Amino acid sequence: MDSMTLFGLFLSLGLVGGAIAIGGHFGAFVDLPSLMIVIGGTLTVTLTSFPLAEVLRAAVTTSGTLVSKVPEFPSLARRLIALSQKARASNMLALQDDARKETLPFLKQALSLAVDGAPAEAIEKLLYNDTTTMVERHERALAVLRRAAEVAPSMGLIGTLIGLVQMLGALSDPASIGPAMAIAILTTFYGAVLAYLVLTPLATRLERNGADDLLTRKLITTAILSLVRQENPRQLELHLNAQLPPTQRVQVFK
Repeated sequence: MDSMTLFGLFLSLGLVGGAIAIGGHFGAFVDLPSLMIVIGGTLTVTLTSFPLAEVLRAAVTTSGTLVSKVPEFPSLARRLIALSQKARASNMLALQDDARKETLPFLKQALSLAVDGAPAEAIEKLLYNDTTTMVERHERALAVLRRAAEVAPSMGLIGTLIGLVQMLGALSDPASIGPAMAIAILTTFYGAVLAYLVLTPLATRLERNGADDLLTRKLITTAILSLVRQENPRQLELHLNAQLPPTQRVQVFK
């Protein structure tokens, strides 16, 4: 699990909550109509923009991002090179147990295809199509999150206008000015918190997670095609390092 994502999310919300609590007026920042306008309005506008099924898939994809592990690319590269050495030392069938025990779904699929003797062209096409589907899924989820992040401040502004209209319409009744002013101010506050402390960071994390997943798949695809084509593991090391950031490149062969 990427604990820093959850840590950063809760810490940012905690800092805002702590600042409010220090002032001693926490209850003044709780207003049900304001919450209904911002949260309900953001949800309904997002559902108007996207089908319900797509919004639900985005929620599942985002929740998966919160619990996903941070990829260790050097470790993956070394494991792929080790598989290449094993296949070169004997044959492709020697990787049957590795394919059966593999826990990474994309690598398991790729290894299984290689062990079954599928041609390199067929493997490359299948893995490419699978990766394209993954990228499209992340892009759709990202579009939903970004749309919600755009809408939240606007709903806060709408709530502010509602509160101001109510306040101006009740100037003759001083007792009603306070609640109307609360709606006017708190909806802007709620919209900013929802957009800039929750939705936008989650969208950024989802984008980063998608990039990591894409690089993982590129490394695996490169390695599996190298195995099938019976290339030298030293060549595979060069190909993998060409795709890895300089600080994460590996050196298996001296």
